[in-house]
Amino acid sequence: MSGSSLVVGASGFLGSQVTRALAERGERVRALVRPTSSLRALAGVDAEIVHGDIDDPESLRAAMAGCAVVYYCVVDARPWLRDPAPLYRTNVESLRTVLEVAAGAGLRRFVFTSSVATLPIGAAPVAEDAGPHNWQRRGGDYVRSRVLAEELVLEYAGERGLPAVAMCVANTYGPGDYQPTPHGSFVAMAARGKLPLYVRGAGAEVVDIRDAAEALILAAEHGRPGERYIVSAGWRGTRELHDLAARTTGAPPARYGIPRAVLPVAGLLGEFTARVARKDVRVTRVSMRLMHTMTPLDHGKAERELGWRPRPIEETVADAARFFTRPRR
Repeated sequence: MSGSSLVVGASGFLGSQVTRALAERGERVRALVRPTSSLRALAGVDAEIVHGDIDDPESLRAAMAGCAVVYYCVVDARPWLRDPAPLYRTNVESLRTVLEVAAGAGLRRFVFTSSVATLPIGAAPVAEDAGPHNWQRRGGDYVRSRVLAEELVLEYAGERGLPAVAMCVANTYGPGDYQPTPHGSFVAMAARGKLPLYVRGAGAEVVDIRDAAEALILAAEHGRPGERYIVSAGWRGTRELHDLAARTTGAPPARYGIPRAVLPVAGLLGEFTARVARKDVRVTRVSMRLMHTMTPLDHGKAERELGWRPRPIEETVADAARFFTRPRR
């Protein structure tokens, strides 16, 4: 397996796409998954499946043995959790375990999946060097854990010599979103004609999942250790995305627009419901805030240094809509 790649979190949306893309390039690739993980997203992929856990150093050492590149695609992306401890445990503490093993593995590159949520909010398109993060309080524990995770990776790059690059990935859309992701679920509803409402003025940076995977692979080849790269095809309003999904499948578009000011109220109601029911509810003030907080970004660095060229967002959403409405097998 000399010179091969390891994908940690290979059963997830992005991890499976990275694994598939590497295999299609003819590269030798290991896919690290938990024994309980669904392998549906890896069906037909020529990869060596290995079982392990990001909290188990021995399984990590065995998985990394002989590998030149590690792609880390694990994240707990549940900003609505009443108890934020799992966010910090997975996104920071378990990551630390992986980094400790990776620092001694003699890697050529460690490609870390970060988030555009680690970037500051600014008045103009924001680049990687825009300055310190300035909205952790508004972003809640999810954003704080992601900022800490990226800082930890870059610390290992600067102080431990780990050849790590951090990829700030936007909201991903496209085929293969089996769970689906929270933002993907809205495209799925729109594609099926089951989305009656849209939020006025809401939007986000978005990217095709296949292009995000390609960016990570290009970072392994051309990325500079200790640097971070924005992986986003551009800003789009959520109504535009959902209307495009509906047009692709011939479904009726959302008819009723609600003002963005309603979102905090919905979040409060969701939190009240969570307290009464004593269970997590996805609609919280933080999760609603994350729907519209981000600033338009500048992904020029990824184009210049990595040679990355994302496809049109319209193609991405159309492919996602067709995936969500395909006949089930």
